[in-house]
Amino acid sequence: MTSTVFETDTPDPTAYLDRVAATDLGRAYKQRMLDELDVRPGATVLDLGCGPGTDLDSLATAAGPAGRVIGVDHDRAAVDTAAARTAGRPAVEVRLGDLHDLPLPDGAADRARTDRVLQHVADPGRALAEIRRVLRPGGRLVMGELDWGTLTVDHPDGELTQAYTRYVTERAVHNARIGSRLPRLAVQAGFEVPAVLPITPVLRDVRAADRILGLERCTRRAVTAGYLTPDGADRWLDHLGNGPFLASVTFYVVVAT
Repeated sequence: MTSTVFETDTPDPTAYLDRVAATDLGRAYKQRMLDELDVRPGATVLDLGCGPGTDLDSLATAAGPAGRVIGVDHDRAAVDTAAARTAGRPAVEVRLGDLHDLPLPDGAADRARTDRVLQHVADPGRALAEIRRVLRPGGRLVMGELDWGTLTVDHPDGELTQAYTRYVTERAVHNARIGSRLPRLAVQAGFEVPAVLPITPVLRDVRAADRILGLERCTRRAVTAGYLTPDGADRWLDHLGNGPFLASVTFYVVVAT
């Protein structure tokens, strides 16, 4: 179950996030999220689950010199990296914190964003209620999440595809269907949802897809979890690495006010 096509080692988390942000897809959806966030000069903006600070500079530019940007993440290494990267931005602050219990007072911000964060949290509904608490009246939240239930990877053996996608949705991602469920969860948390924007990229280059999806690593885990046999995994990866390739998954940008 090895091939020069696939990346076998798990990338460093910071390197992976930077990699995705640098792709055409990453730049396009992040710009769409920024446009929908509609940051005004002088605004206070929250980047919740900011990771290594990939998006803090663009938010600070949008908020202008009179604005304020606060990044929050639960991972100490990510917070330290984000703080170091934005050391030259006096309007940017990075805090260690949990989305379920944000280290912020009520009504502290005008805008907030989450980017591929709610798929990982223990309780998305509680996190959304907490975000609503820290937004001012008239505030806006923009969220970007994949719905892994829409994942399609073309393969001649449909049963192998189904086994792989079942593993992704049932075991690999904590809240795998969060993308399409976000509008309902946001309404239940007290938001209005004026816009839901689906983005469905089609990936035709297996190497580019693997750098985002980690196809071989995920397949190995599916074998360990009993979703695929070793022989089935070999046949699955052999076609992906050598045959015509196509994969897609829908990413939802959800605007809540």
